[in-house]
Amino acid sequence: MSSAASSVLLAVIVTLVKGILIVVVLATGFAYMTFAERKISARIQLRYGPNRVGPFGLLQPAADGVKLFLKEKAAPDGRDNFLYLLAPALAAAAALFAFSAIPINQTICIGGTNGAGPLSAACPGGYPLHWDLADLNVGLLFILAITSLGIYSIFLGGWASNSKYSLLGALRSSAQLISYEMAVSFALIGPVLLAGSLNLETVVNQQHSLWFVFLQPMGFLLYFTGALAETNRLPFDLPEAESELVAGYHTEYSGMRFGLFFMAEYINMITVCSIATVMFLGGWMAPFFFLPNWLGPIWFGAKVGLLIFILMWVRWTFPRLRYDRLMQFGWKVLLPLGLVNLLVTSFFVALH
Repeated sequence: MSSAASSVLLAVIVTLVKGILIVVVLATGFAYMTFAERKISARIQLRYGPNRVGPFGLLQPAADGVKLFLKEKAAPDGRDNFLYLLAPALAAAAALFAFSAIPINQTICIGGTNGAGPLSAACPGGYPLHWDLADLNVGLLFILAITSLGIYSIFLGGWASNSKYSLLGALRSSAQLISYEMAVSFALIGPVLLAGSLNLETVVNQQHSLWFVFLQPMGFLLYFTGALAETNRLPFDLPEAESELVAGYHTEYSGMRFGLFFMAEYINMITVCSIATVMFLGGWMAPFFFLPNWLGPIWFGAKVGLLIFILMWVRWTFPRLRYDRLMQFGWKVLLPLGLVNLLVTSFFVALH
């Protein structure tokens, strides 16, 4: 076999392995995030939480999965069957694809030598192993484009269900996600200007001396607040407000169809926390200069886990906003602050 053919075969094998690992890790992470959230909410409310299925309740996610698989797949009359089935599949697919461009460690070389310097991606004489499925120069744009597809899945699910509650939840969600997506995008432009690149690995490498969260504290807070709204988490869960809309856009879904929507929400939580880690918290870099960077994936996972805990903490601490106030907060507070942060950052980058 020629060297070119062997390189192509190696690239295909590596891509398949990474793709399978991403799906397995995210699916497992989703399952145990539900368990963690139930435990955290229980502790906040002075309860025990799930503790019956398996040791310390650790098999509860498996029991929940079996229940969803065996649950009756009820569906409303008058639905648009194709779009009704497409919506949850699109939600889960968008959530999985969005994570594919997030690097969790520095690129390494297989069978070659690393290029000189911390920012070099050269791999002379070897195969560069990227720690993401899609190594893109515009990785951030790719993630934002894929996550925006989640809006379509939610709206299609609500509209195709032939239910007024589902439709109202879908309309709320579409307006909310479009509004807060702009604030999130403006918050992310600050680190892009500081790094001078849309390549996520380059953004992390530019933080080797100082994390961007210290240069962009307002940008980080704006992004994290917008991420809460983007993932429909309290206090921004108006599309699923059970006191008003039963369950919102997924009211008419049951079994694994509902499970796919549920999985998409939790995987999106992992994705938004991973983006925050890459753009503001130094990615895989150690939190202190005297700690080794070769534990990159562990540092990355620890930072993501801390941000996910904060998301869960916020959910079980603050009450739901009224919908008009939610929209006012997005357009009249987050968006203007994002513009101010962008202008100030641009000014200092131009001076530098």
